[in-house]
Amino acid sequence: MTEIRLNLITRAWVIIAKEKSKKPEDFVIRRVKKRHPDFLDTCPFCTGNESKTPEEVFRVHGDNGWNIRVVRHKFSKLSEEGERKRWDIGVKKGVNGIGIHELIVETPIHNLTTATMSVEQLMGVVQTYKDRFTEIYKDPRVEYVIIFKNNGPSAGTSIEHPLSQIVGLPITPLQIRERFEASMKFFDDTGDCLMCKTIHDELHDGVRVLFNTEHFLSFIPYAALSAFHIWVFPKRHSGCFADIRPEEMQDLSVNLKSIMAKLYVGLDCPDFNYVIRSGRPSSTNSEFIHWYMSIVPRVDMTTGFELGTGMHVNSLVPEISAEFLRNVKVPEYYT
Repeated sequence: MTEIRLNLITRAWVIIAKEKSKKPEDFVIRRVKKRHPDFLDTCPFCTGNESKTPEEVFRVHGDNGWNIRVVRHKFSKLSEEGERKRWDIGVKKGVNGIGIHELIVETPIHNLTTATMSVEQLMGVVQTYKDRFTEIYKDPRVEYVIIFKNNGPSAGTSIEHPLSQIVGLPITPLQIRERFEASMKFFDDTGDCLMCKTIHDELHDGVRVLFNTEHFLSFIPYAALSAFHIWVFPKRHSGCFADIRPEEMQDLSVNLKSIMAKLYVGLDCPDFNYVIRSGRPSSTNSEFIHWYMSIVPRVDMTTGFELGTGMHVNSLVPEISAEFLRNVKVPEYYT
């Protein structure tokens, strides 16, 4: 029978059609694969083409040049110059579109992806996330910072070179505020952090767990919003990503590499998004905010029902998707 599960963290209802559920193999999108070179002379993000990008604001040096570069986003929708000013005139409310938008060029090598990058390179990317996250929050005009990655056309980008993005906004988006409020209410009602309780329950159930490492738990949520939707939770309670420790960065990189390799092999290199959801640095010691990473393979589509109701439809039972990914055998050359 169909189940409607409540995702306590997002406060979204999810329809999971058990009897009509698809098989994991149904989500493999077969397409003609292009053979991408490790260097492309027309790509502005490849080594030697640095002059083709906007201003560089940060660099991680390597033995043969650079390992990671951070540049301003050429097509940012936000203006970095100016003051943050709000207006409130009757029903007309707003704020100047001030903000910071940067591209993180994760590697000089054009044809890598998260699944095929080394753990060491991913650690450098995570460290860069932390450095830029901390730096952008120093701007008094910035109220909220988000880190995310789009990979592939259905995830919102046609750029092949491995890139992440970080954006400093002059407001806190409604979705973020609503999730913080839901976590605060859960804490007020139970005395527990919602994410810490989720870690406890997922470990107890076991059926949705993908990786249980020293510092992180990676799993398919009980009420996953879509097929193969994955969460990576730090076991140590902390409200802010900037609080991540060196040993946790290494562990997060291992989890991210392992997850993406399984998706790459098991689902034939799907498009994906991932995002780091975090409180502000001032929320580090919050009892109810707990930062985490969300990974969303783009293997299904949003329909009018979802747009019209605000509910989600997951056509793959979360326990089945977790079992499928656990059983994916990753060739040694990906590890």
